[in-house]
Amino acid sequence: MKLSARNVLTGTVDSVAEGAVNAEVAVRLAGGEKLQAIITENSLKGLHLKAGDKVFAVIKASSVILAVE
Repeated sequence: MKLSARNVLTGTVDSVAEGAVNAEVAVRLAGGEKLQAIITENSLKGLHLKAGDKVFAVIKASSVILAVE
């Protein structure tokens, strides 16, 4: 697999919460950090994701916005 994205993190699916349109996938990264991804139900079904599956989290963004109160 070759990608232009520079941020590729490996992890394991912790849980999947299905909704009407989207699914929330919790991924545990190698260092123990947790990442949440929102994907479409079609993508969930196409990837056949379930708890315990090994996955790659590919992050490609032109900006990251942080805020504080």
